[in-house]
Amino acid sequence: MTDRRRQIHPASPGLPDASALSSRPRVVVVGGGIAGLAAATGLAERGVDVEIVEAQGYLGGRVGGWTEHDAAAQLPMNRGFHAFFRQYYNLRALLRRVDPQLRMLAPVADYPLIDGAGRRDTFRGLPRIPPWNALAFALRSPTFRLSDLARIDARAAAPLAAVSVPDTYHRLDHIDAETFLKSINFPESARHLAFEVFSRSFFAEPSQLSAAELATMFHIYFLGSSEGLMFDVATANFDVSLWNPLQRYLHERGVRFRMGEKVLQVTGGDSEPFSVHTGSGDRLDADAVVLAVDIGGLQRIVCASSELADEAWRTQIQQLRTAPSFEVRRLWLDRPVRYDRAPFLGTAGHPPLDNISVLERYEREAATWARQTGGSVVELHSYAMNSDTPSDAALAQLRKIYPETASARVIHELVLHRSDCPLFTPGTYSRRPTVVTPQPGLLLAGDAIRIDLPVALMERAATTGWTAANHLLQRWGVAGHELSTVPTRGRSRLLRSLALRQERQRR
Repeated sequence: MTDRRRQIHPASPGLPDASALSSRPRVVVVGGGIAGLAAATGLAERGVDVEIVEAQGYLGGRVGGWTEHDAAAQLPMNRGFHAFFRQYYNLRALLRRVDPQLRMLAPVADYPLIDGAGRRDTFRGLPRIPPWNALAFALRSPTFRLSDLARIDARAAAPLAAVSVPDTYHRLDHIDAETFLKSINFPESARHLAFEVFSRSFFAEPSQLSAAELATMFHIYFLGSSEGLMFDVATANFDVSLWNPLQRYLHERGVRFRMGEKVLQVTGGDSEPFSVHTGSGDRLDADAVVLAVDIGGLQRIVCASSELADEAWRTQIQQLRTAPSFEVRRLWLDRPVRYDRAPFLGTAGHPPLDNISVLERYEREAATWARQTGGSVVELHSYAMNSDTPSDAALAQLRKIYPETASARVIHELVLHRSDCPLFTPGTYSRRPTVVTPQPGLLLAGDAIRIDLPVALMERAATTGWTAANHLLQRWGVAGHELSTVPTRGRSRLLRSLALRQERQRR
């Protein structure tokens, strides 16, 4: 939190603790991912009685970690690489509950990007202050020439410099990211390396992603923050480094966990308590419920809970869409990758491969295995998969990009396929459900949930979780929790002025 211009969103005032109330409120949080854990933390720290129901046997949701078994080997596994950027203020505030110095995270010195022609971009050594960070990245890139800069349509590109949340969504949500990039004459080669990396972070092709989401991402990572473009990574598998310590922290504050148990239905509300019905046949009564589950889980619960909210809201839930499937392939190789390989490499033009992680460079369990065997643990990510993609296509690309792996024997292999990430197609922003629902005491949280702040991905999950907790605390007259984001609008007065002038001329 080094950016002095980060935006503080004050907590609502109130009683310091729910123990001062005539009765202690009870809340069931459905889902133990980042959003659910943030909501539970915000409530439990104020003395609210909280119970978390999680369908999986591990916490963390799409940032979860667990152990698989292959013969006698215990193999740490998770949902794939995640970058903990310095501007993820609310996620990092959650993690600081168990590690104030965030020693569970370690910085990655660089994350180079390589395209199909072998051209390479790097984030190492860039200035941190906007807009010089974005300008330096563009000018030193082998895919971006000064003549390209001169050809960019400044009028069409104005929204990138004048991002304002939520206004940017009203201006750009009707078009897709690919069309927007073409309209500003952004060079195609640089587009693959700079912007497509962001769009595929949403597990979608640029043609399927709202241009407003792309512009907001550009603001969060380039022009809106001086935290820099580098990020941290977890130093051990996610369960060990992140969620097991947080579970112990919450246990100490009275939070109860029901792991490996699905919620089937939610009834009641309004003038009577909610009842949360689980797959084991139990009924959990509560004064409030936070639904912090993925889209499929949310749609299933709402479909089975005819008493919840109103028909318009229920239609909003059913209209949510998931992105194409993605694959995480973790390989334990019998020999090391070359010593100078980066911990993380982003790729473009190498379908279906989107990035390569060399886990022993930063993850404790992988480093131990590599040291004991002389091998390497490599993880391949493929986003927005096509159903006709050959199963070994990502591995073939690894052997092409890192030729030393071509002769390596795969000792262990774990492959995970999922299709549970939200898809933000053009024109859907106004129809997305928000944290607050039409039914008092029923809240939503997660990275699919709309919140009018400049946040995305893991940080959106954390921010919606804290916000759900704050809304309930305010309802009961209990003090909430302060939140932080990058500025909600472009931080450069000059760029905003130029952008607004271009916008007026366009109209």
